[in-house]
Amino acid sequence: AGALRAAVREKWGDELPTRFAVIGMGRFGGHELGYGSDADVLFVHEPREGADEQEASRAAFAVANEMRRLLQLPTVDPPLAIDADLRPEGKSGPLVRTLASYAAYYRRWSLVWESQALLRAEPVAGDPDLGARFIELIDPLRYPAEGLDEDAVREIRRLKARMESERLPRGADPATHTKLGRGGLADVEWTVQLLQMRHGWAEPGLRTTRTRRALAAARNAGLIGADDAQTLDEAWVLATRVRNGVMLVRGRPGDTFPADSRELAAVARYLGYGPGLVGQMLDDYRRTTRRARAVVERLFYDYEA
Repeated sequence: AGALRAAVREKWGDELPTRFAVIGMGRFGGHELGYGSDADVLFVHEPREGADEQEASRAAFAVANEMRRLLQLPTVDPPLAIDADLRPEGKSGPLVRTLASYAAYYRRWSLVWESQALLRAEPVAGDPDLGARFIELIDPLRYPAEGLDEDAVREIRRLKARMESERLPRGADPATHTKLGRGGLADVEWTVQLLQMRHGWAEPGLRTTRTRRALAAARNAGLIGADDAQTLDEAWVLATRVRNGVMLVRGRPGDTFPADSRELAAVARYLGYGPGLVGQMLDDYRRTTRRARAVVERLFYDYEA
């Protein structure tokens, strides 16, 4: 933070010509970063009264780029890669937008998957008032009044089914892939997010960026049975722990159990299994996620309002 302030002050003085806020997205916005995770963000700014708009845009762009550069420098802390690809128009869109530009885009072009992605949006740095107004802007998109219509529900199910068929890496075992496999992270998160988008307008507890908190709120509101909620929660926690274990053992992120027997045994130890219990670890993982997938098929793919 100090290095960023120094860099900004050198170029722009004590006050930027624009207000600037960073919106956490994905696991970053959900306070669910694991070892080796990227930080998904959106950058929003708003020119100060009387400021030249082009100068304000240049300043906001410079701050965003400097932030990304500084967070990837080697320090006593691991580097943190900043990913802004969830912004409107993705990589082809501007890195930083004004609040008014976000409003115009979402009003005219926003698709259901973008509204779903905004379920994870939470201000994490910068101007608090600007961050709060960004949340006011997107709340009607992610928690639509009266919930989702059936066309939107069908589209979310279609996107999820397509992801399952197209994004699982070739050769990966769908029974043990922690992110995209059966009963893995995506299964649980999409099920929870569908509940949030359908019922968040009426159930304040669902208006959270955190998966487990939203799942507990859905249980408390009677939208999902206690046993089903526990099954999904256990699968999500286990898949998350496996991902962290793989990262710590191999030194790089991964969504599959290691093929190397020594690395696999190390992951088992990280999860609390004793020597010679790798097979039990894999059996436990498959059993836990198989039960979660059964819940997902019932609640997500054949949801009954």
